[in-house]
Amino acid sequence: MRPCHSPKKNKETILFLVGPTAAGKTEVGIELAKELNAEIISCDSMQIYKGMDIITSKPAKLLRKKIKHHLLDIVGPAQEYNVARYRQEAVKKIRGLIKKGKTPLFVGGTGLYMSVLIDGIFKQNSRNNNIRRRLYKELKNSGSGHLYKRLKRVDPAAAARIYSNDARRIIRALEVFQTTGRPISCLQRERSGLAGQYQIKAFCLNLRRDKLYERIEGRVEKMFKKGLASEVKRLLRCRLSKTASCAIGIKELKGYFAGLYDLEKAKELIKRNTRQYAKRQLTWFRKERRLSWIEVSGKETPGAIAQRIIKEIRSKWGQVPDWVCTWC
Repeated sequence: MRPCHSPKKNKETILFLVGPTAAGKTEVGIELAKELNAEIISCDSMQIYKGMDIITSKPAKLLRKKIKHHLLDIVGPAQEYNVARYRQEAVKKIRGLIKKGKTPLFVGGTGLYMSVLIDGIFKQNSRNNNIRRRLYKELKNSGSGHLYKRLKRVDPAAAARIYSNDARRIIRALEVFQTTGRPISCLQRERSGLAGQYQIKAFCLNLRRDKLYERIEGRVEKMFKKGLASEVKRLLRCRLSKTASCAIGIKELKGYFAGLYDLEKAKELIKRNTRQYAKRQLTWFRKERRLSWIEVSGKETPGAIAQRIIKEIRSKWGQVPDWVCTWC
């Protein structure tokens, strides 16, 4: 028996499976990959770092043996990594997988990574380290609210999509405006991404809020049993990049190691901050109109959820497209 191949006249399809942390994306992604003749490309801004396995809930090595994963463990935690580099490397992976007859399946919770792939990144040079340093100095002196008010004046469209306490994105938007003289929201509309080159099918897992929070609490408890504290202690021995140091668990355990509070307090802080992060993820994904939402009860197996996604494809697009690996 052999897998059916799609006619050459059809565009190849790229599949995204996204959602908030602890929604079950990893396990469902594995099941989908089995059905779709796919390999998984990580869509997670933290799982790219080596040695950050527990803190980022990286897929277990056993799962990675079942289905090949890409863009995991590609840089050390001291290295800076940005969306432009991610897009470049992900596009290369897409082309390689399609060339060997595989479906690219992106799995993760970083909405910005999905966005830059589908929509692209504006080409105009918009980086200026001097401006960025000045803005970070302002942030330290006056806080993110001060910078956010400025962004609302110069680029209200961008401000509407950014949280008032999301200092990193506020600074990036202001850096672009001050460097180019144009709002980042205008430049983003001029981007060219993968949407015109491939068929994009994107799904978002969603649980009832109380179920999601229950899963988050259970995951944090498991992370500590696996050795989260030891992993973070080892990571703190080196100088972490700005992005790596933002991983939930770093700051919270750093306070514990400094004697500011006990381990239980650190654990509660991680749970709270993970819940807040999940809320921000859901807010981002709700603004993405191209997503098909898959409501998860919490009792279904990953295989059953994967089958529901395939049924969703049938109902929405009329049939399971040729890119689904069905056996002749």
